[in-house]
Amino acid sequence: MSTLLIDGGHRLEGRVAVEGNKNAALPLLAACLLTDEECVLTNVPRIGDVEVMARLLLDLGAEVDGIGTTTLRIRTPTLTSDSPDRSLVGRLRGSVLLLGPLLARTGRAHIAPPGGDFPARRTISTHTEALKALGAVEGKGPDHVLEAPSSGLTGASMYLYEASVTGTETALLAAASAKGVTEIRHAATEPHVVELCEFLAKMGAGVTGIGSSRIRVEGVPKLRGAQHRLGGDYIEAGSWAVVGAITGGEIAIEGCREEDIEVVAAVMQRMNVQCGMRAGIFEVKPSKPVAVRRITTGLWPSFPSDLVSLVTVLATQASGRTLVHDWMYELRLFALEQMSGMGADMFLADAHRIIVTGPTKLRGGRTLDSRDLRSGMSLIAAGLAADGQTRVTPLETVERGYSQLVDRLLALGAKVAKVE
Repeated sequence: MSTLLIDGGHRLEGRVAVEGNKNAALPLLAACLLTDEECVLTNVPRIGDVEVMARLLLDLGAEVDGIGTTTLRIRTPTLTSDSPDRSLVGRLRGSVLLLGPLLARTGRAHIAPPGGDFPARRTISTHTEALKALGAVEGKGPDHVLEAPSSGLTGASMYLYEASVTGTETALLAAASAKGVTEIRHAATEPHVVELCEFLAKMGAGVTGIGSSRIRVEGVPKLRGAQHRLGGDYIEAGSWAVVGAITGGEIAIEGCREEDIEVVAAVMQRMNVQCGMRAGIFEVKPSKPVAVRRITTGLWPSFPSDLVSLVTVLATQASGRTLVHDWMYELRLFALEQMSGMGADMFLADAHRIIVTGPTKLRGGRTLDSRDLRSGMSLIAAGLAADGQTRVTPLETVERGYSQLVDRLLALGAKVAKVE
């Protein structure tokens, strides 16, 4: 376990390039199990979660070359197991995406309860209901065990009672190899869901309605190998943008698409942060942030829950009072209570709402607990803005989603050190 030691109070300046979308990489890796031909993924983020998923594929019998690089080559002539390693599953919520490919290739899937952030509060009932609509039968017990009929999965018409991203992706992965046509209504529409649809189409599945809440999938008995370059991670880009604004810095961010980052830019601009896209680069200029009445997360293309912790830290540096409301997930804001000891004026109204009054000068001298990936990055941002020294631990939690984090911070002028 390692700790990030931060000497705060320094403006961040420079240029940073984001890699592929983490939330696209995981379902794309799962999709590679649907074929016995080679698949090639490029611009893959070099992060902990991707390495765990790649090792899950290895455990199931896949051949994976390039782990730790931005290019992965996956080939699965045969699956040697329908039950991925429990310890790896316990580290990654995205392991639930293996259910569809395992049912399609082996007729059975057995996974332990997925881990990741807040595992006890995030169920996979949307996923299992979608698979049962395609004909899978669910067993009883603490683990998730599903079996396909002897004739295989069959296309179906389904309505997802929750527009779950991974639930939609699970349905798509299973439907791609199911017999007949599947229609998914109330589907998630995030950019990473679009990427999975595009990849499955390259593999030979008939996919229409891409980017809409109604997706139609015509399954095929044999999918082929395919190549895909992942789009830039707009959550990572937004994270760097907010970090720049929090420190009063000037940062240029490469690799994100304007249509993706605008959901973040819209809120930052309302807060008087000077930012925007110019010649393919998202730029953040030194600004004097102001409070806004309310910031609310929502389904795409609303402000993403993955950035709600970071924007809450930004609100501590904004003039006035802001209500931040994350109705999507409980507990995501709880970790920020630690900032009260740094001088932040924050009132946690309930599990979904926090009221922030600023600006306040944050003080270092504390050790902060990175309880989940996104709040961990937010606490690092707070440490960068604070006077004095701050410790954030364990750093591995944040490195699950941010490639080469320490090196990038150093390149932007942050005074940080990784302590084992």
